[in-house]
Amino acid sequence: MFRVGLTGGVASGKSTVAAHFTELGAGLVDTDQVAREVVAVGEPGLKAIVDAFGADLLLDSGELNRSALRATIFQDPDERRKLEAILHPLIRARTLAQLEAVAAPYVLVVVPLLVETGFAKFVDRVLVVDCPRELQLQRLMRRDQINATDAEAMLVSQVDRETRCARADDILDGSQSVARTRERVSVLHTDYLRRTASRDNGS
Repeated sequence: MFRVGLTGGVASGKSTVAAHFTELGAGLVDTDQVAREVVAVGEPGLKAIVDAFGADLLLDSGELNRSALRATIFQDPDERRKLEAILHPLIRARTLAQLEAVAAPYVLVVVPLLVETGFAKFVDRVLVVDCPRELQLQRLMRRDQINATDAEAMLVSQVDRETRCARADDILDGSQSVARTRERVSVLHTDYLRRTASRDNGS
């Protein structure tokens, strides 16, 4: 199946864009959802996190305290890399398995750290949702109810806009209106259907 990797910085508008694609019939695998699945209660990923960071990161229910974990890793690059070494292989394996099970003309796979993790080699095309940094910060602080310092730390932990956009086959402006975003998604959807048909026909 033709695979489009959708990526972009935190709070750039990826979820909105993905929703528009699925409305048009595209398949979807979201690695943010996969990341939640691999650290659910009873999953090996949760045990590995507790072993590495301590049981203080668990809620009374036994679930992962995501806020506490986020505070830990975004203030310490070494801790973030330790977490990534645990989770990235688990997320990648489950994502690839889910991609194989999708039934749709083509599939969109949302990977926020696509460039950083080398996931581009698993997709046929890369779509970047780009967004001005100041708008990202505003959205992030509003969405997660965090201060500017914490929001900045989250942005710094990701690859810069220039590097991300340099890897893109397609770029969508995440700062536009909903109507303009829908229009751009529709154009891209038509193009991806054409590319899918072309490949299926062997041309």
